[in-house]
Amino acid sequence: MKVAVIGAGAWGTALSIVSARGGADVMLWSYDGEYKHFDNVEMPENIQVSTDLEVVGDCDTWLIVTPAAFFRETMRKASTFYNNQPVIVCTKGAESTTGNFMSEIIADELPNIKDFGVLSGPQFAAEVAAGVPTGSTLAGTQRAIDAGRAVLNKLYIHPSDDVIGTEICGVGKNAVALICGYNSVAAAGENERALIFTRAWNEVMEIGLRSGAKMHSFLDLCGIGDLFLSATSATSRNFAGGMAIANGMPPSGTVEGIFALDGLIRRAENVGVDVPTLREMQIKLGLKK
Repeated sequence: MKVAVIGAGAWGTALSIVSARGGADVMLWSYDGEYKHFDNVEMPENIQVSTDLEVVGDCDTWLIVTPAAFFRETMRKASTFYNNQPVIVCTKGAESTTGNFMSEIIADELPNIKDFGVLSGPQFAAEVAAGVPTGSTLAGTQRAIDAGRAVLNKLYIHPSDDVIGTEICGVGKNAVALICGYNSVAAAGENERALIFTRAWNEVMEIGLRSGAKMHSFLDLCGIGDLFLSATSATSRNFAGGMAIANGMPPSGTVEGIFALDGLIRRAENVGVDVPTLREMQIKLGLKK
């Protein structure tokens, strides 16, 4: 089996490693030829890194791990080489300008796609690369779920038919983790942190339900599992990014929660949901445009 991993940041590199360990031949696309180096983890020999998107055309499955801010542009370029492979979106994000989720961008840029899925769950990239037991929700068509299970056979995969719900959980988790990190520094106390956390997540759920999500997704690995992991730990890039902003420092690396918060608020406007807590935190975080 040959798998294309499009995006060579920490998460893309980790998924390449776990796919290669599971027996797949991996084509890791990197826009600049670089990839994430994890401490004490060797890159398997069956991973090939390339800056040429054309190489993904003959792969059996695509895993898309491009940051949300560059997702549409990358998929537009990759569409030239698409040959009806199952496509699994592994990016947790919403387009800040439209509020669209990544699966909706896929539908725009690959209009003839039949089989796609969304992978989301409590997944710190370094732990996945190190082989720590990890579970994820994979929502999509049956062919996409089967392909994902085959490629990511070293992960525990829980199947789902709720694509939108799985996505909104990942997007919302990024934003709420950013908020929680900020409030771990800026809130008056633990009570206020809990208050803001609860209100923010309730607003995320309302956006999701109004968008067609199913309640069970919020209780799955993609929901409460991912939320628990990322909203309580400074290991989370989003949580750490929120802490940095509260301390008057720039966040380190790509912090998807920044784009997610903008996208969620735009999505809320699109579906008619009032989100006062998310709006207030957008202002406090200095993200109001």
